[in-house]
Amino acid sequence: MGTLELRLLRQFIAVAEELHFGRAAARLHMTQPPLTIAIRQLESLLGAPLFVRTRRWVRMTAAGEALLPRARRLLAEAEALGPLVKAAAQGALGRLRLGFVSTVGFGPLPGWLKSFRQAHPGVELALQEATLDVQLSAFAAGALDAGFVLHAPGAAPLGFEALTVAREPLVLALPGDHPLARRPRLALRDVLAEPLVIFPRAITPSLYDAVLSLYSARRVPPRIEQEAIQMQTIVNLVSAGMGVAWVPESVTRLQRPGVAYRPMRGAELACETSLIWPMSPAPVVERFVAHVRSHV
Repeated sequence: MGTLELRLLRQFIAVAEELHFGRAAARLHMTQPPLTIAIRQLESLLGAPLFVRTRRWVRMTAAGEALLPRARRLLAEAEALGPLVKAAAQGALGRLRLGFVSTVGFGPLPGWLKSFRQAHPGVELALQEATLDVQLSAFAAGALDAGFVLHAPGAAPLGFEALTVAREPLVLALPGDHPLARRPRLALRDVLAEPLVIFPRAITPSLYDAVLSLYSARRVPPRIEQEAIQMQTIVNLVSAGMGVAWVPESVTRLQRPGVAYRPMRGAELACETSLIWPMSPAPVVERFVAHVRSHV
């Protein structure tokens, strides 16, 4: 079988719809003899007659009837290739694998995702809640396109493009029945001796080191009572009386019974959330970064 050209299908459809070679030729802006030759070429390629012709009428054969809907579909799909490829090249079509830390979920992320999906319905979002260490491994494996990560101010991971989307202070979470919870604001010296619930250093080294530097600067060894990965878990452990915890201010939106949040005097602790993505990103990543940038 030779090459089946889209031109032949387009000409076949015109004859099938007009059932008249003269009108079909005029519709295609060509003369009738080349059209007749093209239909014969198509019939030869497919191995069956597509039309029955007399001097008075033209009718489709069973083979022609079977071909017509498929030819229309093939032609429509071929004509859609250009816009599809252009949309993909512009980042309006595709799949975006996005990592995020839990804290950004307490803030603007839901709104950003909603508005991005509304503006770009052709982009499929695949979300993965993951800490910094997990995201870095996923980037290295080529399993992630972009991610929101938590870190100390100015300490976004190296080797990535980065956009800072939030900066916020750390506040102290303490059990609601703790005597210090009765005060509206605390001083750092009041809490340094308290047992500490903290995230492991592996999940965000820069922020872990910043917290512990508060203690080392005052020559007070931290009493690390428990480690937990998720901020929700840390807050739950605080409510159980396991200790106090330094958490981003956005976590205060998680109103867990039995937990009080207090700002601190004498502690200049803060954290940043950044959107990171690899160098030379795919168009869909560039489109998402531009969307977030316009809302920051």
